This record gives sequence, structure tokens and C-alpha cells, in this order.
Amino acid sequence: MRAGQDELIRGATARRGGRRALAAVVLAAAMALTSACTGGGDDKSSSWQGGGDGGEKAPKAAATISEPAADAKDVPASTAITFTTTEAQETSVELKDSTGKTVEGELAADGKSWLPAGALDYAQTYTATVTATGDDGKAATATSTFTTMAKPSKQIRVSSFLGDNQVVGVGMPLIVKFGRAIPEDYRDDMQRRMTVTAKPAQEGIWHWVSPTEVRYRPKTFWKANSTVSYRVQAGGLPLGDGWYGRSDLSVDVKIGPAFVMTVDNKTKRMTVTKDGKAVKTILVSLGKKSTPSSSGTMVVIEKLRHTVFDTMEELGPEEGYRTEIDYAQRLTWGGEFIHAAPWSEGVQGRSNVSHGCVNVSMKDGNWLFANTRIGDPITVKGTERRLQNGNGWTDWNMSWDEYVKGSALPYEPPAEPGDDTSPTAGTPSAQPTA
Repeated sequence: MRAGQDELIRGATARRGGRRALAAVVLAAAMALTSACTGGGDDKSSSWQGGGDGGEKAPKAAATISEPAADAKDVPASTAITFTTTEAQETSVELKDSTGKTVEGELAADGKSWLPAGALDYAQTYTATVTATGDDGKAATATSTFTTMAKPSKQIRVSSFLGDNQVVGVGMPLIVKFGRAIPEDYRDDMQRRMTVTAKPAQEGIWHWVSPTEVRYRPKTFWKANSTVSYRVQAGGLPLGDGWYGRSDLSVDVKIGPAFVMTVDNKTKRMTVTKDGKAVKTILVSLGKKSTPSSSGTMVVIEKLRHTVFDTMEELGPEEGYRTEIDYAQRLTWGGEFIHAAPWSEGVQGRSNVSHGCVNVSMKDGNWLFANTRIGDPITVKGTERRLQNGNGWTDWNMSWDEYVKGSALPYEPPAEPGDDTSPTAGTPSAQPTA
């Protein structure tokens, strides 16, 4: 339609000087076409105010708000302002409540939507204004006044495993859980509202491990001593079957040094590196043939200074055991730990006698326990059993291509890997860092 409009205007200009009547007819047609394209006339959802030259020029910039439509009722409190503009060199969005108070928000990178910084109030009236300014400095505006829905009775709780200012290892996935299963058709909507910003920036993506849990990891381990912030704007978001997100969630965490452990079954040794430099070699004893340790990349899930391993109920009195354990660090849900094992110190570095755990001496167990953090990675190599994905935080046990398949949105690599701000929430690659 724009091409036809330009054709009419050019035709009118070419015929000036002696053909004023024809020019006026052509210009009138062009103005009518412009109104149809921009939602002018009787469309309450938008209006442009570009100002012409005595009625002889159509405005170069135009704006239209598509959602929420003008006078819309029962609008979800999570709504974004979706709009289109033409010939705009600059676009701004303003949202005000019924008292005239401005709502904070952010324009999407694609320039097609604007998202409030938080869920809107329920049963409140708002007015959105989109202003498009052309290269001639003239502005066009579109407005939409709408009312949000009443507070829903069916709300889904959203929670984060990590808390504010927590310091974690370079392998720590960001873990978000929902109090109710999110239907597959709604996961892309939820993921668009989940953003991650890391400084310095890193490429990464969200991965749905189940209908109630989604995790985020960068393409490679987090950069040591970086900061990570993630935000889940679930408040008021429709999540299927009449359920809505209860509230938004924001978390800021810190990444510690790159403390990485690698265990080789062939040598029965653990090599520990810190920020890329080898700092310690530790003798280990892994799982015996009947109960082998898992080969794969795991991370420390929890740390227990003193605990009791009790398998009597699970394995019975003949195979089960009840043993006090020091310096235990969980690696799998199935019961594999790094821990001190003074009873196997004589064979550590020579043979495997454990039930699947990584046995170390009391001295080395103490040293590891003092230096590790939740999320520090450990890779075990060369055992008889492969680590099963899902048996712990096995996000790093998958290749990047495998991990990307768990996203509810198509993967788009960041355009500028060196940028230190995250892309818009709509792009999975931006869901951590730009």
C-alpha cells in the first residue's frame, strides 16, 4: 500500500502547474490510502498527527497500536504494547495509569513492542501512546486506552533456586520452577518474558527440563567473577487453562572463580584448576565394577559438612550400609558424591572400591570442601557407566546443539557477541547475554 501511495504522490507532483485540479484529486486519494494504512478515520486504536504543508503532503511517519486495542477490557496484566510504525527515524512509547502516573518499561530491540517493567495493576485503566518521528522532524502518534482484568483466582507460583547476591560456580545453571505444569503451547510466551543479563556478556539459552522447570546456561562455562541478573515477568501472564502467573521474579547472582575438577579413572587422580591454572592433584578411588561411578560432566548440587549415608532400606541388610560421612558434596540425585573416605585412603590412586562416589582423603576432602561452591563443575572420565541426563544438574552433560533443542523459541545467535548488554527478551540468545 505504501508503494501505491508514493506512486500517487509522485504523479500529483509531476503534474503541478496548470493541472491543480487533478493534483488535488490525486492527493486526496493518497491521504485516504494513508488513513487506511495507519488506522486513522474511525479506528479508535490509533491516530496520526503529522501535520502537512497546507494539506498538500501526507505525513511521512505513521504509527498504529495493534494490542491492546482501544477500549479493550479484561486485558492481562502482563500485556505488552504492540505496534507498527512507518518511515519512523525515532519511536517512543509512553504508558500512563488513570491518575496520569507514568509506567516504566522498555522498547524491544526489534522496535515492534514495548514491555512494562512489571505486571500492571489489576482492574486499572491505562493509556498507551506511541510516537513515531520522521526524518523531517514531524511526529505521528497512536493512542489506546484499555482496562486490565480483575485479579484472577487461579495463579501459578514462580520460584528461583538461587537467591540474591549468592556466589556460585561457573557451571551453575539458572533454575526457575513453576508451581503448576506449563502447557507446551504457552512455554514460548513464558520464555519471551525471561531475560538474562551477564557482565561480561555471554551467549546462552533457556532449556525446559520438564513442564514445571526451565534452566538457563551459557554456551560455555560462565566467565569467572562475572555478574548475572535474570528476570521472569510472569505476573498476570496467561499460562493455560485459566491460570496466570502470580508475580514477577528478579534475581542477581555472582559467579566465583573458575574452580574446575577433572577425574580420570585411568590414573585414579583428580586434577583441580582455578582460573585455568592447575592448583592441586588429588588421589581418588571411584566406584567398583558392581557400582561404577558415572562418566560425564556434573556440578556440585549441595555441600554437607557431616552427614550419614544410609542405604539399608533401599538395598536391604545384606547389601545396605549406614556410614557417617564428612565433607560430602552431592553430584547426582542417584547418590554420587565427592566425599572424604578415610577407610579407602590406602587404595586411593590405585583401585576403585566405592559404591559410585569419588572417594578422597580426609585432608583433601577438607581442602575441596573449603574451596568449592554450589555450581562448580566436575568431569569424570573413563568409567563403565555413562551419566544419565536428568540425574542431577546435567546441563553441561549435553552438547550445545542438544541443549538448544530444549528451548521453546527458535535459537538465534547474537549479532554482536562483544556487546555487554542483553538482547530483548524475545530472542532466546538474548535470554542471557548479548
